[in-house]
Amino acid sequence: MKFTKETLNLENGLNKEWLITNGIGGYSSSTIIGANVRKYSGLLVAPLTPPARRFLILSKIDESVEIRGRKYDLYTNVGKEYISKGFEYQQEFEKEIVPTFKYKIGTTQITKTICMDYGKNTVGVYYKVKTGGAKAKLTLAPIVNFRDFHTVNENHEFELRQEIYKGKVKLVVDRNSQTPIYMHISEGNYIEHQNDTFRNMFYIEEEKRGFSAEENHVVPGVYEVEIPAKTEKEISFVCSLEANIEEIDVKDLIEKETKRMQEIFDNSELIDKKDEKLIKKLLIASDNFIAYRPNFSLHTIIAGYPWFLDWGRDSLIAFEGLLLVTKRFEIAKEVLKTMIRDVKYGLVPNGYSGYDNRPLYNSVDASLLLFEQVQKYIDYTGDYEFVKTQMYKTMEDVIENYVKRS
Repeated sequence: MKFTKETLNLENGLNKEWLITNGIGGYSSSTIIGANVRKYSGLLVAPLTPPARRFLILSKIDESVEIRGRKYDLYTNVGKEYISKGFEYQQEFEKEIVPTFKYKIGTTQITKTICMDYGKNTVGVYYKVKTGGAKAKLTLAPIVNFRDFHTVNENHEFELRQEIYKGKVKLVVDRNSQTPIYMHISEGNYIEHQNDTFRNMFYIEEEKRGFSAEENHVVPGVYEVEIPAKTEKEISFVCSLEANIEEIDVKDLIEKETKRMQEIFDNSELIDKKDEKLIKKLLIASDNFIAYRPNFSLHTIIAGYPWFLDWGRDSLIAFEGLLLVTKRFEIAKEVLKTMIRDVKYGLVPNGYSGYDNRPLYNSVDASLLLFEQVQKYIDYTGDYEFVKTQMYKTMEDVIENYVKRS
């Protein structure tokens, strides 16, 4: 999708959202003007026990640029009594595989692209700044939290501990020392802040839903990058729950993700010139719902973002379109194995607890859908051997239990 200056008004900006995922249940999501409208919005929403226990880590980054002594705020935030207007400097938003924002102030151009590191709780932001006849100073203010993504930190005062080494910062929020947050920038100075609370960010969509709609965040500090006149500079910012992030070049991260998706396009054998754009959009969207469960060593299907995990019934309904039509047959086998892993009394679990991974049994038709999708798997692949060796015994047990308990 693409929006230009003419359509990047406030109404469109607050109603159009984007999402990218990391393949283990985590995601990055906001609006096309960068204003968060849900408690579920964030640049890094990370599953602590993938794909479950999703926590908001990095809410957003507020960027500003100073030119000839005047500061221009590029960010848009919403409060009950105000809306900051960084979107007025925004020239474009575009997302195919990853989202890109473009801003312009006089002859200075700023491009921002966001990408997740697939398989890791890591988000990168790539900035390209091109100055005109005047030098510029880019300031980045990471806005941090540490809470379950279903909750809000309303009226919260944060306890923050920082360790700073050159461009890398280690944060411990509210004494959660078992899960530190790491930030790194490729160049620039970090200025530590004390007791800097971002108060009362307002989530429009949560108010519509009848939930608490305001919360506090913490700003641990700001990064400042000096950019000479008539210069083009590239800057990588990384936030992660992984410690070793110093070597990450976000531009390389974007290229790696683009290559990964291109392999999915090619392997699907669905791309043709007539419908190329539409099919690529479908393949990109479908990939967001495929996630890996490390504790199972198997893939699964997320039922929906931002709220849901993998639900047996929903996963099986989506199974053909996500994995068979797209020829992702190896993952399809893993998803079928996930579905039968915890069958009990003939019931396929309709999901797993987001807190302790307990299987939940509240769907009588998930087991019936399993049979339908196994048949479709055979229709697409002819792989009777997999069904015979990996699926058949469990399917027999399902039939016996349905007969006994019908």
